[in-house]
Amino acid sequence: MKRTKQILRILLIVASIGSLYFVPWVLVKAWILPLPDTVQEQVDEAIGHGFDGMIVYVDQAGKPPAFYAGGWKDRKNEIPADPKSLFKIASISKLYVAVAVTKLVHDNRLSLNETLADYFPELVGRIENAEKITLRMMVQHRSGIPNFTDNPAYWENEQENGTKALEFALDLPANFEPDKDYGYSNTNYLLLRRIMDDVLGYNHHQYIREKILIPLKLKHTFFSLDEVDLDDVMSGYYVGYDEDFKTREYGMLATAEDVGIFLRALNDGSVFQKGEQEIYSSIYEYEHGGLVVGYQSLAEYHEDIDTVVVQFINTTDFEGYEWNLSEIVINRIVKILRREKSS
Repeated sequence: MKRTKQILRILLIVASIGSLYFVPWVLVKAWILPLPDTVQEQVDEAIGHGFDGMIVYVDQAGKPPAFYAGGWKDRKNEIPADPKSLFKIASISKLYVAVAVTKLVHDNRLSLNETLADYFPELVGRIENAEKITLRMMVQHRSGIPNFTDNPAYWENEQENGTKALEFALDLPANFEPDKDYGYSNTNYLLLRRIMDDVLGYNHHQYIREKILIPLKLKHTFFSLDEVDLDDVMSGYYVGYDEDFKTREYGMLATAEDVGIFLRALNDGSVFQKGEQEIYSSIYEYEHGGLVVGYQSLAEYHEDIDTVVVQFINTTDFEGYEWNLSEIVINRIVKILRREKSS
């Protein structure tokens, strides 16, 4: 029996070592390296792991906001990363949409219990369970509606197809029955945006600007490349390609500071009017990540140290290693901040 246990232990060790063969060593290295003394040293270390450029914004309660940068804003022209650059924030924009939905629900202009079919009857038969899927389920990614970005055909020309994205989720079987599971789907938020446009009678961008951006004095948050000077935008890169993806349209852009101010207001409740935060807390989360070609971002709030951390990295890849690496890096940054807080 003892010998059997020894053999099993050896087999487990061998299996563990074998599994490491499939793990990129840069991830292992980034995880096991001694923790640097400062956030800037961690940013510099991350650039050494292969990121093209990086921006970090830190807002610790009781301290002035801190900005950190490393690598390139523009690799080709060797322009250093600038912490004030605009960045494509991708799915972090879902937080702004969820807040807007909350405000419209509070004003009785939307109902979380009404269905997709109530707002778009023409989608009955095109989206399975449209008559059962509520707005609440869509906000929470519990609708079962297929994610249009999971459709391989979408990526054959994603810039052109972005104008007709909904087509890539129509006439497909549901991923699951409404409210029976969780499945992240960009289609949910595409539909929520369109519902807001119809209810408002104008573009929801204007509503978000009036109800969120202007009250918070967010002057460096935009909805499209058409609204900005391209020179102010950080370049974006994809591993294995020389192309700069800066000119591709991917929705909202913002500085790390603007995202940080919004995230602080979301978490301390100052973005809400009376009665709104209770609604929001029942439907969505208080931090988010974003990922599009060439751009990945993480916006986090850590209650134990009352600190907002926003991390922008302008390097992505197909396998997702760069995303995993970015998560390791931000976790190390938070460890440095906790250590500083406790010292």
